[in-house]
Amino acid sequence: MNLLIILPNWLGDAVMATPAIEALCRVYPHAKLTIVGSYVSCEALKHHPQCVRSYIDETKKGGNRFLNTYRFAQELGRHDMAITFRNQLHSSLLLRFTQTPITAGRKSWHSCRLLTHCIKPSHPSHLVEQYLDIAQSLTQEPLSIGHLKLYLPPHRYLRPTLGINPGATYGSAKRWYPEKFAEVARAYADRYDIILFGGPNEVGMANDIESRLKGINITNLAGRTSIQELCSFIGGLNLFITNDSGPMHVAAAYQVPTVAIFGPTRHLETSQWMNEKSVIVRHDMECAPCMKRECPLGHHECMKSIEAQEVIEAIKTLIE
Repeated sequence: MNLLIILPNWLGDAVMATPAIEALCRVYPHAKLTIVGSYVSCEALKHHPQCVRSYIDETKKGGNRFLNTYRFAQELGRHDMAITFRNQLHSSLLLRFTQTPITAGRKSWHSCRLLTHCIKPSHPSHLVEQYLDIAQSLTQEPLSIGHLKLYLPPHRYLRPTLGINPGATYGSAKRWYPEKFAEVARAYADRYDIILFGGPNEVGMANDIESRLKGINITNLAGRTSIQELCSFIGGLNLFITNDSGPMHVAAAYQVPTVAIFGPTRHLETSQWMNEKSVIVRHDMECAPCMKRECPLGHHECMKSIEAQEVIEAIKTLIE
């Protein structure tokens, strides 16, 4: 059986789709998976043992996207079943153009016209559970939900290691402050080696933290890792401090003890899934969750009001 899977674009969302993918693979243990997604989502998930092909969706690049989508569908070919975890017109079109007989996606005006199964997930619920609701439409056998799963082996560190992820690709509203991350790092520098993580656009933020920690042994990996290396390095950590971000979900897949700092996003929907060693630090605000990339009110109090000592105390609850 050949199963086509359209992954979410964001790294964290793609990792949150893995329990649904694992559930389908338990029902269809001989299924051959073809995955389609952004570069980051494919790099993280293409190592699944049942994945036989992976494609980066480049239909946005150049020319007419509808025509590009049709041509891409011809390249992918017909499958036995297909599922999209994106709620987007071109993803629905892509599945329709492959002429796959059974297709599923989140309910929307386009999925109801283009797919055989358009699913309205139960709400409110965690995004992992919403993805499972969509996957359930592909089988009559009840799907069981499990942990997040990545197949990249975790890195082995020689000493206890604390990772810090000060960035969040979605936007500045999700980012805590470099001086506060530095204060937390300084409090634990005598017990852990410290690694700074970040993407190419977060190098400046990581450099800011490093500059505040003179005399402390810091490894700054911001902008220097592949997606596979990022997952592996996070997977081997003893402790992780992060904003709500893709790396936060990577840490959950490896059950890394994590303190996650939330501001403008829905923590009940996108918190770490099934990581018992996870603590959320957040403040209730009248204006939150706004779900904006930048603070629409200009004060950013949902993150600015969180003090370093609160995160330090949260760490104590994990390590003690």
